[in-house]
Amino acid sequence: MNTKYKTSPHQYWNPYFGGFLLGIIIIFTFYLTGRGLGASGAIKSSVVTVVENVAPKHAESNSYYSQFITDDKSPMNTWLVYEALGILIGAFISGSISGRIKWRVQHSPKITAKRRLIFALIGGILFGLGAQIARGCTSGAALSGMAVLSTGGFLTMLSIFGSAYAFAYFFRKNWI
Repeated sequence: MNTKYKTSPHQYWNPYFGGFLLGIIIIFTFYLTGRGLGASGAIKSSVVTVVENVAPKHAESNSYYSQFITDDKSPMNTWLVYEALGILIGAFISGSISGRIKWRVQHSPKITAKRRLIFALIGGILFGLGAQIARGCTSGAALSGMAVLSTGGFLTMLSIFGSAYAFAYFFRKNWI
């Protein structure tokens, strides 16, 4: 018997059931808020708040930042920030209950942990820039767009998976 690859003792949800629940959550979000899900808005609110506190004159004079700054309301007082905090807290609770919280870097034996972290950082930066250019992250642009049968939502989803397949070919040697 080949023991090179051990199976994980952790049980995960069926991905089809998870997708079904995600669809129900998106419909529920549209019903409650009138718009879909999206996490990049919370990051935008955080960045605007930091810039406003560090360099208030710059934030007021900048055309992008100034549109989110008002005297009576903080950029952090939006439901998207609470959504992102809920995701982080929920993930921590789920990881704690299932015993999966550990300080480790998962990587292939073919690369180092440092290289894995560098790739993750570069990927995160590129993803953040892409979300800003696209005016939304995958959940906001693709999932919520598809939920309302938007052509842009379907094109975004096709682009996400198409580019993932294209890049996977070039980076697969880091994982196989």
